[in-house]
Amino acid sequence: MPLFRRRKPLHEQLAEAGGFALAPDTGAAPGLSAQPPGWDGAPRGEPGIHGVPQARRWETVASGEAPGLKGDDVHFVALEDGTLVVDEDEPDASLAPLAEAVEAAVPPPYRAEAVRRDGETWAVAANRIAVAALPELRGDEAELTSTRDGKVLKVDGRTTLGSARGLERLGEAEGTEYVVQARRLDGDLWEVEATAL
Repeated sequence: MPLFRRRKPLHEQLAEAGGFALAPDTGAAPGLSAQPPGWDGAPRGEPGIHGVPQARRWETVASGEAPGLKGDDVHFVALEDGTLVVDEDEPDASLAPLAEAVEAAVPPPYRAEAVRRDGETWAVAANRIAVAALPELRGDEAELTSTRDGKVLKVDGRTTLGSARGLERLGEAEGTEYVVQARRLDGDLWEVEATAL
């Protein structure tokens, strides 16, 4: 009597229990993509879908005619009241057609970037943003980090001993540990992003 009895692989045991007959081994080369089928089922020798999917950069992309713009690219923020805050030296009125093209899909507030394609035709892309009034903050950029070790506020890259209650409220909505980044748009209005850690 043999001391060792070979067990059948699990897939064979399950097939027998279910009353199925397995097809004989065709001798296909082992491996993940050994003769994978194409979309029509015919073997192609390479996967039909491959690669790492990339995150979407923009919520919307549109095109528009903007005859009054001088440069080849422009960056702007649209506020809820219709105000456009432009990074470059471009007239606000010339950006109106690009803002209208974006607002068909994304309501203000949003951050947009436009690139000249041909003559007066522009491609414009935008993402929604959060805007908050933070009159207590000075500088142009701020970052508040809260961990179990405490809170650290940096303004324009320098750690400060002050506090920013507006940033704290935004962060606390995310949990007890968070980071809030803020960039001044105009006056007391800041673009803010709060993320839980």
